[in-house]
Order: sequence, then C-alpha cells, then structure tokens
Amino acid sequence: MQSDSYERLYTALAAIPAGRVVTYGQLAALAGRPGGARWAGRVLSQLPKDTQLPWFRVINAQGRLSFPVGSAAALRQQGLLVREGIEFSDSGRINLKRFGLN
Repeated sequence: MQSDSYERLYTALAAIPAGRVVTYGQLAALAGRPGGARWAGRVLSQLPKDTQLPWFRVINAQGRLSFPVGSAAALRQQGLLVREGIEFSDSGRINLKRFGLN
C-alpha cells in the first residue's frame, strides 16, 4: 500500500540525527524500498513547505545537494546543514564517511 511506504519513509527520515546525512537511495532502503532513490526524491518533493521532517539531511549519492547550485533552495539546505555542523568541501561535497549515517 502506497501510504504505508510513505509512512516508512517519513519514519526513517525523522530518525536521521542532527549532524548526519543520508543519500536518497539510503533513505529509500531504510523505508523498505531498495533501489528507490528516485521514489524517495519524489516523496520528499511533495512534503509541505512547513514540514518538521528533516528533509534537508538527504543528499545525492555524490555527496552533493540536488538543488541547482546557488539556488534559494540549495542555499537554504546548505545553511540548515552547516548549522548542524556539517561541512562542505570547496567543491560543494559532503564527506559521506564523516557525516553519513553509517
């Protein structure tokens, strides 16, 4: 049932601690949908603007934000992550070994 898989994704997302990130694929796997990175991205894109879920802790598999560089959304996400102590390299990447959930 679709709402069950959404609920599992929301639960997995809520469990990501501050100062950590996951990839879309990792989030999908945590929600019971391995190989569902695009699905996870689609679900996240449908979250209400005032959501309390930490959507900003989800990044792409290359350790980058998925919003266009310099866009308002990317700057917002980066600011929220930096506030939690997550560091970006000069090339805009997050070290997944250091800041990933594992």
